[in-house]
This record gives sequence, C-alpha cells and structure tokens, in this order.
Amino acid sequence: MTRIGLYPGSFDPVTYGHIDIAKRALALVDRLVIAVGTHHDKQSLFSPDERVAMVVDALSPVADEAGAEIDVTVYDTLTVTAAIEFGADVIIRGLRDAGDFDYEMQMAGMNASMVPSVETVFLASSPETRYIAASFVRQIAAMGGDVSAFVPPPVAAALRRKFPA
Repeated sequence: MTRIGLYPGSFDPVTYGHIDIAKRALALVDRLVIAVGTHHDKQSLFSPDERVAMVVDALSPVADEAGAEIDVTVYDTLTVTAAIEFGADVIIRGLRDAGDFDYEMQMAGMNASMVPSVETVFLASSPETRYIAASFVRQIAAMGGDVSAFVPPPVAAALRRKFPA
C-alpha cells in the first residue's frame, strides 16, 4: 500500500524551513503532494504558478535524493477535501513554536471531525530552520535585505525581481 502525504501551505515563498519539513516527510510517506494553497482572504506576493515553479525547483532534488515521488499542485478547497482528492492518508504540518502548535492542534481537530480517516502528522522544525517564516522573508526582501540564508538561490532571485533596489 502506498502511503500518500499532503503537505499544504501557501509557500509564498518556499523557504529552507519548508524544504526541511518536506525532506523529513518524505521519510514517512511514499508519495508527497505539496499543495500550494490559494486563500480568498490572503493576498500573495507570488502567483500560484510562480509558487508551484519555485516549489518544484526547490523540492525535486530532495525527492530524487530520497527516492520518493513528489507532486506539486494548487488547491483552493478545504485541506481535508484536498487530502481526499489526492488520496492522502496524512496531512503533514510543520511546527516552529508553541503558537504554531496551538493553531495547528485546533485545525487538526476540525479536520479530524470532518474526515476522521485522514490523520494529521506534526513535524517539529529543525533548530537550523525553526526561526524562518515566509512572512519575515518577504518583509526583509521588501526592505532590500539579503534573504539568501532563508531561501534557495532561485527564490532569492525571484524576490529581488519583485523588490528591485
């Protein structure tokens, strides 16, 4: 039986923190679906197509190294609906701190009430990436700062194009 994991997020932009969680999730599942969410209430810096391209670029080598299958897609439904659509057994969520934990536990409870057959798995961020947040990366880039410690080089270049000096 193939274990399929769904790793949802906005990935706006994809960071080394996201890559860390995906790499470790690939050790738990045979196939990982990276689901780039589009939220009606949220304005993204990058378009869904741009985010998908950055995620593919950043995570394809990780999947190849792990010998696992990875798919990257866009979704605009409930996460549990996307999990069912992609045949996922588990939803993968990364946790950086206690604030993430409180929010994610609530969401996991709601998801479990709606679709009990899909389990949520929490992966604690590595100490090396725990402090990285895409919102901070966007803010640093917007103010002309160097984001190369937080994102892969193609993502840093894309941010420089969004925020020319």
